Amino acid sequence: MDKALTEGLQKLGLALPPGAREGLLAYAKELLKWNQKVNLTAITAPDEVADKHLLDSLAVLPEVQGARSLLDLGAGAGLPGIPLALALPQLQVTLVDAVAKKVGFMKHAVAMLGLASRVKALHARAEGDPAKEGLPQAEAVISRALVEVEGWQRLARPYVQAPGRIIAMLGQTADPLARRYALPLSGDPRAVCVFHVEH
Repeated sequence: MDKALTEGLQKLGLALPPGAREGLLAYAKELLKWNQKVNLTAITAPDEVADKHLLDSLAVLPEVQGARSLLDLGAGAGLPGIPLALALPQLQVTLVDAVAKKVGFMKHAVAMLGLASRVKALHARAEGDPAKEGLPQAEAVISRALVEVEGWQRLARPYVQAPGRIIAMLGQTADPLARRYALPLSGDPRAVCVFHVEH
């Protein structure tokens, strides 16, 4: 996995801050360990985890850059929020999922990685009412293929602290505004769309 991650980062042209690579590998190993007991991810081959989880998450760094806070809705096992937190040391991240066992893993991973001062995992179902759900607003709200893009924009809007942005990570899309890229190891197609919220 180490070699796959290094190769993928080079292909994406990403330079990470000190300690981030080690953190990503520790997180991925823990994810695979927990996955044997708790179903966190369908992807279990270490190199695939590097490509389809870690590198896929880091590929949207350009879209997240500059935001001070990130809300990851439907974060699952902490993707893309935890890799982005490791890559951006100034970023405050809130990870939200409706499945308690996934939130349990995220809390464990955050503590293990020493990120607890700026990353928190919350057990909640995001339905568009952050105050009632006890969820914060953030300058960037992100999700990996949660729903189709229009539905995601509507759902995410109340969580954006304007001026801010809604980021949708997609498999394939015909959306002309999307930035398309391929995962560095498998070549699988991906796309990301950003919608700016001014007020």
